[in-house]
Amino acid sequence: MRPVTLHTDRLELSVPTAGDVDAIFAACQDPEVQRYTTVPSPYRREHAEGFVEKAAAWWEAGTETTWAVRRDGVLSGMVGLHRLGRGDGELGYWMTAAARGQGLLTEAARAVVDWGFSSDGLGLARIEWRAVTGNIPSARAARALGFRYEGLLRQALLHSTGRRDDAWIAGLLPADDRTPQEWTVLSA
Repeated sequence: MRPVTLHTDRLELSVPTAGDVDAIFAACQDPEVQRYTTVPSPYRREHAEGFVEKAAAWWEAGTETTWAVRRDGVLSGMVGLHRLGRGDGELGYWMTAAARGQGLLTEAARAVVDWGFSSDGLGLARIEWRAVTGNIPSARAARALGFRYEGLLRQALLHSTGRRDDAWIAGLLPADDRTPQEWTVLSA
């Protein structure tokens, strides 16, 4: 599959490149990124270099679509659809500390979800979201996108350190009303 560039009002989403390596390396030093994603910990520059190479290979193989989120040419985060191949995928994302709290994540993820469901995109039948339990900012973003909370998956997420975490899971179907629904884990 050929990489696709997506645009929103404020953002460009395109395949990560070698020019992003330093920014990816810096962003992945953030304890929140290391805690709530599968990036290696400690995160070294060679991890960022390998990630850029893998992202291109994932596009080519059609197994994942990963975009660098850029605002005014500055890397703000990553967003992607992972585990493709069965007519569904899993939405994943992280944002730099400087980009959080500005609505950039939901703007970028909305473009990815729309493309994932579109007949001009992947034509997916379902998109899932999973996060380590307690990752409230990620859950709020998924809820804002219209995902429906579906439950808890015990010890379902394997971190690069070997640690297993419980996961929240939510799903979205193409025909779902994307109005944010009640999530019990966000009401508590």
